[in-house]
This record gives sequence, structure tokens and C-alpha cells, in this order.
Amino acid sequence: MLDVLVVDDASDIRLLVRALLTRADCHVREADSAAEAFQAIGRALPDVVLLDIQMPDADGWSVLETLRDDPATAELPVVLCTVRARAEERARGWRLGCDGYITKPFAIRDLVDEVRAAVTRTPEERRAVRERALAEFEDLEGAGR
Repeated sequence: MLDVLVVDDASDIRLLVRALLTRADCHVREADSAAEAFQAIGRALPDVVLLDIQMPDADGWSVLETLRDDPATAELPVVLCTVRARAEERARGWRLGCDGYITKPFAIRDLVDEVRAAVTRTPEERRAVRERALAEFEDLEGAGR
């Protein structure tokens, strides 16, 4: 059973994600802020973090950077789940080291698949996914889109 930490300041989103992931045989823990997320991670490292970007105390970008800078969490799979869908924002997430990127609103299957994929890939496979995603954004930028 996967241990998923859902970090989102919106209680309705946390409730929905909890219901979806619980049905997909995941154990779900919740945090409504960056501070609460770091406390939860400090108590027990989850298998994966599902992280919103827009939060009141610190944004998801800085949370992701902090996780990647700490040797204890540098390889922790992190999937961003956000309303931020612009190409520049997606590219930023991949550059900072996310292992998946889901935009709200999301399809149930996509959410579950993205969480499972982030956990089942090796660190090398996750790096390769990041590199491919960034290459796609660079191709789009090069094409003037």
C-alpha cells in the first residue's frame, strides 16, 4: 500500500484526492501548508508527495526546492498537482525536480497513474522523464510557441 502525502491548502481538494487514492489502495496523509508538510515528512517519509503550488505559507516551488536540497528527501518522488498549467510553469516544475505534473481539474485515472508512476520508477528513470519533459518544452520554445 502506497503512503501518499497530499499537500494542499484547499480542504475540498484534499478530501477528493483522499477518496480517490484510498479507492486506489493508497494510505493518504494530509497537510494543509508547507510547514505541516515538512512536519509530516519529518515524522515518516512517505512513498510520494502530491504537492500543490499555491499555498499560503510557502509555495510548492520552494517546498520542492527544499526537498531536493536535503539529502534525506532528494530522491523522494514529488508530483505537482496545481491549476498552474502554462508551459513556463510546467517547465519550472520539471526544472526544479518534480517527478510528475498534474493540472487541476484532473481526470481520476490520470491522478492515480501519475502517483503510481512516480513511485514505481527508479531515480534514474525519474531523471530521464524530467529530461524528456524539459526537452519537449525547449522544442516548443524553439518553435516559437
